Amino acid sequence: MKSPSQRTLRIVVVNTVPDSGAGAQALDAQARRNTALRIGLLESGYDIVASLPADIFLPERIGQIQPDMIIIDSESDARDVLEHIVIATRDERRPIVLFTEDQNPSSVDAAIAAGVSAYIVDGLQAERVKPVLDVAMARFKREQKLLDELSDTRRQLADRKLIERAKGVLMARNRLSEEEAYQRLRSMAMNKKLKLAEIAQRILDVEDLL
Repeated sequence: MKSPSQRTLRIVVVNTVPDSGAGAQALDAQARRNTALRIGLLESGYDIVASLPADIFLPERIGQIQPDMIIIDSESDARDVLEHIVIATRDERRPIVLFTEDQNPSSVDAAIAAGVSAYIVDGLQAERVKPVLDVAMARFKREQKLLDELSDTRRQLADRKLIERAKGVLMARNRLSEEEAYQRLRSMAMNKKLKLAEIAQRILDVEDLL
């Protein structure tokens, strides 16, 4: 299966629901924004798999579609939309691009906290869509790499603590030196075809039972 970088991005566009009291001028402006976004995506060769309203069913729909990227078109405050997006991407992060007219600093902070990769104010022109999405994808990949590296570091530290504790158990139980306890762990792991941390956890589990 090709990775997102090797195939056309599958994009979901999320549109804010217009206020029921919005006038004709506001509705026309929203329609023009939607058209510019769609043209920009199609001309860039992106695959729009769905255009969804920002309602309570959004997390479920995104979970079903599994897009590569989410684009939010919100003329004003998008905090309600972002709440739904946070739920939808809680278990699997995705690049999120927000096109808006809202320049409020608190809105920007809320968007970044929600995981938005690109917050674009007054920039929804068809010709700008592709470069914005390219930058957002590059930024998302960089952030994801850093998060993966941080997760690996935390896991390695946790594994090291398990191994040290298991060594202590073996040293106390069998009167072994630290090096002898470590070699015993290695032998047990090789015989069981397990990682050192996994055999260490088993030793600690048995110790807890005893």
